[in-house]
Amino acid sequence: MEADLQRYFFAACWAMQHGKSPQLRDFPRELRPAHNNVTGNAKHSVFADRFRVQLPHSPATTITSHISKDGHYYIHPDPTQCRSLTVREAARIQTFPDNYFFCGPTTAQYQQVGNAVPPLLARSVADAIAKLLC
Repeated sequence: MEADLQRYFFAACWAMQHGKSPQLRDFPRELRPAHNNVTGNAKHSVFADRFRVQLPHSPATTITSHISKDGHYYIHPDPTQCRSLTVREAARIQTFPDNYFFCGPTTAQYQQVGNAVPPLLARSVADAIAKLLC
């Protein structure tokens, strides 16, 4: 949607300038979504961080399967790209190797990444359990 592209551009520029992702109240009124859960001043919205930029050199937010339906929480930090993260970028955050293959349409691939236990986390848990058992 054109409006989302404008929001992504604004959010990425804001993040670049302020070193943090903007809250809904930081958006110009004309860029705020026309949703029932967004109040006039946007300070008390349940989704105050609805549009979240994944900052470079900072820990990413948790990748969930919801990324398949709504990429607003996973905005790429480069303002010139105006987009959410790709499946491959989300998979990298989850520590999947680049040669790992995800099946099906893009929505299904996002769900696979978001529902997965990150491979490096699984390895760490397995190693800890193996030490306890040996």
